[in-house]
Amino acid sequence: MRYIPNSAQERDAMLREMGRESIADLFRGIPDHLHLTRPLKLPPALSETDTLSYFRKLAERNTTRFTGERMISFLGAGAYDHFIPTIIDTLISRSEFYTSYTPYQPEISQGTLQAIFEFQSMICELTGMDVSNASLYDGSTAAAEAVLMAERVTNRSKVALAGNLHPEYRQVVDTYIRNAGITEITLPFDEKSATLRFDALAELGDDVGAVIVQSPNFFGGIEDLQKLAEAAHKIGALFIVVVAEGLSLGLLKAPGELGADIVCGEAQSFGIPLSFGGSYCGFYAVREKYQRQIPGRLVGQAFDAHGRMGYVLTLATREQHIRREKATSNICTNQGLYALMVTIYLSTLGRHGVREVAEQNVQKAYYASKQISAINGYRIRFAASFFNEFVVNCPKPAEQILDSLQTRKIIGGFPLSRFFPEMKTEILMCVTETTTKEEIDSLVEALKVA
Repeated sequence: MRYIPNSAQERDAMLREMGRESIADLFRGIPDHLHLTRPLKLPPALSETDTLSYFRKLAERNTTRFTGERMISFLGAGAYDHFIPTIIDTLISRSEFYTSYTPYQPEISQGTLQAIFEFQSMICELTGMDVSNASLYDGSTAAAEAVLMAERVTNRSKVALAGNLHPEYRQVVDTYIRNAGITEITLPFDEKSATLRFDALAELGDDVGAVIVQSPNFFGGIEDLQKLAEAAHKIGALFIVVVAEGLSLGLLKAPGELGADIVCGEAQSFGIPLSFGGSYCGFYAVREKYQRQIPGRLVGQAFDAHGRMGYVLTLATREQHIRREKATSNICTNQGLYALMVTIYLSTLGRHGVREVAEQNVQKAYYASKQISAINGYRIRFAASFFNEFVVNCPKPAEQILDSLQTRKIIGGFPLSRFFPEMKTEILMCVTETTTKEEIDSLVEALKVA
């Protein structure tokens, strides 16, 4: 119980049990002249982030051979630098967590099963969906599994993918469907807003089984999911929403409330380190009527003959559990340890904490975009509202700007020409709650020089 503080009600209950009215009564035996009647001469309390920053600065007084110089990063594009509470590393370092395997025997796997159950419950709350599975490899494979599920449900072998879907997600989808008899079409996005064009959806035929949209999209823009869902459902297609930046769900309306049939994506933002781009943790949630088509497995609550609650594998549709021809997927595991990290993160911050972190992302990102757009020669490329990523149009090729920034220990963002050759002067920049105002101002000054 060391990490769980007592509530005010629990403290009152303990005092009543001891026959005391207040905590001060516990110290009545100490003579008055020994009582400290003034506040301690201590500085104001620091948040966890400020405390870590304070000790990092102390450490930097040592030789730089041990600490090095920290790079300021504005890189996003599917991997996000968010603050990770120290409690996560502490808890997952317990041997019962990092040595756990698939919970084949529920009677000896109750802790693992409960942790997964809590993960599923929180994903359902974030996405506004009815059922969540026990996680997937990462956001890209979750998107690919959604395409395969849509084909099974609708018996239609054509899918429409948003042109502003993360290009690496699209590559994984292409790999999955290459020999599965599924064809794809690309939905164009508007050149001014970078959001999807509604007229393109109106032209889709009734042979399309799924419409796959990312929001916030790869360029950071927030899509009008409700209108897109209506257009998809009009032709009888499933509406699939992909979320690469999971933290956006802490602030934006849940896709499930806007008509999504499947919501999948990446949970890396919830307490998982960047790790040079992976491995990560995918999430996957659906409407209840599709739960038997969900890939992987579901953990549920059950009761024995004496009414005692326990946790079990309620549904396992992977080929290791059932006949291969009956399986929904060849996914053979879930990211158990990462799912646990996500669960601890969401439990630690709580509903209001996640929203507060999300609000910091928005506020800092808009501050940065405003300061950058005020620099001569720079402008924000797209007009759509965004969460914590936006595209900057530069006066020179993006690679030159980024090289200049790197000499000042700044990773300026992602050059979009890597995936979109026509965007030679565009940089995708990301600002999170870990970015300070001073760092944003340093970026602005460096951009002026570049």
